Amino acid sequence: MLILGIETSCDETSAAVVCDGRAVRSNVVTSQIALHERYGGVVPEIAARAHIEAIDHIIGRALATAGIAYGDVDAVAVTDGPGLVGSLLVGVTAAKTIAMTLNVPLVAVDHLHAHAVSAALGAESPWPAVSLVVSGGHTSLYHVRDFLDVQLIGQTVDDAAGEAFDKVAAILELGFPGGPAVERLARQGDPRAIRFPRAWLDEAHFNFSYSGLKTAVLYHVHGTGRKYGSTAHLRPEERADIAASFQAALIEPLVVKSVAAAHACGVRNLTLGGGVASNAALRAALARACAEAGLTLHATPTEYCTDNAAMIAALGYHKLTAGQLADLWLEPRAGLARARR
Repeated sequence: MLILGIETSCDETSAAVVCDGRAVRSNVVTSQIALHERYGGVVPEIAARAHIEAIDHIIGRALATAGIAYGDVDAVAVTDGPGLVGSLLVGVTAAKTIAMTLNVPLVAVDHLHAHAVSAALGAESPWPAVSLVVSGGHTSLYHVRDFLDVQLIGQTVDDAAGEAFDKVAAILELGFPGGPAVERLARQGDPRAIRFPRAWLDEAHFNFSYSGLKTAVLYHVHGTGRKYGSTAHLRPEERADIAASFQAALIEPLVVKSVAAAHACGVRNLTLGGGVASNAALRAALARACAEAGLTLHATPTEYCTDNAAMIAALGYHKLTAGQLADLWLEPRAGLARARR
């Protein structure tokens, strides 16, 4: 069964063809980084317009790469949220149009749930598991019993991990996107040089907080109560130590709480997905912690960590076979669910 997936939740326009929920026949992604770099972050109106310009071409490339035509598509799966509502609207409109024209089923997919199960792309299913999803807009923990049984058990109460990376990159004048820039600089520094705070919150729950960490870095660089400014006063080794120490402070709660959640849920598998899941230091720290705790880590391949349509099509297949279909009244939703207390 061939599923055409469409993903436009933020600033990546993506289309993919996946066979039977596992075999990726194509996965085409175009990024808008060059459009948003000058603003230091994603501008929703610019993102939506760029999706409009790219969507038809990207879908065509995905079909051509997969070696199929529109008539070979068995169903269309699309991200309906959460995300930027203008961006989502472009993908949802395209998916509804294709589904109506071809008279094939339409499936709506939560792109965070898709991240949570993305480690199964092209691999054996690791369920049950605890899944850590870390991205620019979201930092969440899920108890995944199966593809369609995904329970949110923890999330950030303020900034997401990826957002903190971007803000610290701005403080250090490293440019946008911040995650890769901070990671590169951190390789040259000492993660023990500065003891930045870790926000553990209530350890009975598996929530995260990164607002205080970001502020601690700002005050360390510019002084208490100061705003963003030049970092010309920092020596190169100081900048590298700040980046490395910040990254260590961000990663530690992710690792500790993920392992604790796995024990609390009684599972032996831990999965990792989302854009920040490409961070090599995070992957290494989780691998060490899982080995020590007797857990098996299933990290999503890096090509499926950022927002992509392959994971949408894959999860769409499982929703389709379970009869969980959408209709042509489908509308995008910007918001996300909250963790149960």
